[in-house]
Amino acid sequence: MPSKLLATRPLPALLLALAFATGCQSKPDAASQATAVAAAAPGAPAAPPDAIKAADIRGYLKTVAADEMLGRKPFTAGEERITAYLAAQFKALGLLPGGPNGSYFQPVPMVEITAAPAPTMQIAGPGKSLTLAYKTDYVLFTQREQPVVAVKNSPLVFAGYGVVAPEYGWDDYAGLDVKGKTVVVLVNDPGNAGNDSTLFKGRAMTYYGRWTYKYEEAARHGAAGLLIVHDTKPAAYPWSVVLSGAVGPKLRPQTADHGASKCALEGWLTLDAAKRLFTAAGQNYAALYAAANQRGFRPRALGLTMSTSLRNKLRRQTSKNVLAVLPGTTNAGEYIVYSAHWDHFGVGKTIVGDSIYNGAVDDGTGLAALLSIAKAFKEAPVKPARSLVFLAVTGEEQGLLGSAYYAQHPPFPLAKTVADLNMDMLWPYGRMKDLTVIGAGQSELEDYARAAAREQGRYLLPDQTPETGMFYRSDHFSFAHVGVPSLYASGGFESRAQGKAYIAQQRQAYTTGMYHKPADQFDPAWDLAGVAEDAQLYFRVGQRLAAETTFPQWRAGSEFKGIRERAAGK
Repeated sequence: MPSKLLATRPLPALLLALAFATGCQSKPDAASQATAVAAAAPGAPAAPPDAIKAADIRGYLKTVAADEMLGRKPFTAGEERITAYLAAQFKALGLLPGGPNGSYFQPVPMVEITAAPAPTMQIAGPGKSLTLAYKTDYVLFTQREQPVVAVKNSPLVFAGYGVVAPEYGWDDYAGLDVKGKTVVVLVNDPGNAGNDSTLFKGRAMTYYGRWTYKYEEAARHGAAGLLIVHDTKPAAYPWSVVLSGAVGPKLRPQTADHGASKCALEGWLTLDAAKRLFTAAGQNYAALYAAANQRGFRPRALGLTMSTSLRNKLRRQTSKNVLAVLPGTTNAGEYIVYSAHWDHFGVGKTIVGDSIYNGAVDDGTGLAALLSIAKAFKEAPVKPARSLVFLAVTGEEQGLLGSAYYAQHPPFPLAKTVADLNMDMLWPYGRMKDLTVIGAGQSELEDYARAAAREQGRYLLPDQTPETGMFYRSDHFSFAHVGVPSLYASGGFESRAQGKAYIAQQRQAYTTGMYHKPADQFDPAWDLAGVAEDAQLYFRVGQRLAAETTFPQWRAGSEFKGIRERAAGK
């Protein structure tokens, strides 16, 4: 078929198209209704089990994922359309602007860096020298806002996982001066190897396993560059994902020093290239890997140098978060944030005749839930005591940029922010028995989720793939990173009607055929009752939090507990 660009309509027609398609929601079963009263949260007003309606979800989702939104990419006409639509919806609901100067928008300054790395990387030393090929052996990018970034004869060092974690008694940089040097590290964290369940959190990835953290830590130590060794199993994604994420324009936050405090070069090595590099250094990859997973590991110089460069094309522009507030009645100075990201990948490479990356599941479903929850609170007979912030953020797909900016420049005090309730990729495959909590065990918000799930006759399920580090890969993490307890949960593993195998098939089909592709588009056949039920659960959690005077806490062992306590002066 022809590109969907040919079917677009102008924005005014889109904003006028607010008569949403009808949909039907499965009625709650008797068990759900019977447990609703018994399991109702103390202090929270009773709520009908269908305060969130599938018809509303359907209407919002059909609009935010429409071709007219042009894939909702920052810095494009798609951004202007989706942000105008969201602001119009918040205004129509009677919510107050949450941005500066009486606006629904929070400006988020970004820089778009399009890097063109040199075709080769030169590895030199007294042993065997190597020439590595761009894309085949490595990828490179930078956060430095310079036309040309080069590293010449930078000594290479191996620093295990590149982790400094005092709470785990771990320092991969101990005794190693990396100023001006290029550090090579492993992906994930020491517990992931599975050799010792007492290392970090065992196979469950911690924040220290995230590639973003590794670049930050290397920069703190003054490294010229950091190269992460890609291995598909601990990374949880193939080299093709690394490659597609590295090639092309990348959005970065604008900083006062124009990225000068960051490593000059950030990148990845394929496992094969890393093994050849270690062999050239007279080292054995398997031996280094084993050593890096043992307590007492010490980093080491490799006796090699690295030289390469890249050229940058820079474009500075401002994107927007969209936010609105429902003021609390008696405790308006404390805030509960509902978040979802509005951005996706815009118009790109044509696949099967389609060039618009609509992002219907990712994260049109979250936006639909966000708007439906806002509507439910406005229509509720009992208004919340605490204030509610409805936040649609930019730049999630580029590295949580909008939520990170909000967390670093909060319009509402973080010390008075009770929690962030984040919605990202809700599954449109009907009602679920489970509520899967990403990062289970992190905070007391899990208890709130359990109570709300019980009202719906559902059970709590911990993250089924904790080794992939999903807790650190959506916008709730930006709040956790500054100490605000955050919830990221949805049904996704057991269909009420069709069981676990059906959902496993649907998830696999989405991951392989639709995720980050034009095929992720609205399907009229979707059963959105499950999305509505997840949104209903989030609504109930927010009701309970809004009715209380206490704050949910991080659990012992969470890497974010100390941040919150230090902010509170404890």
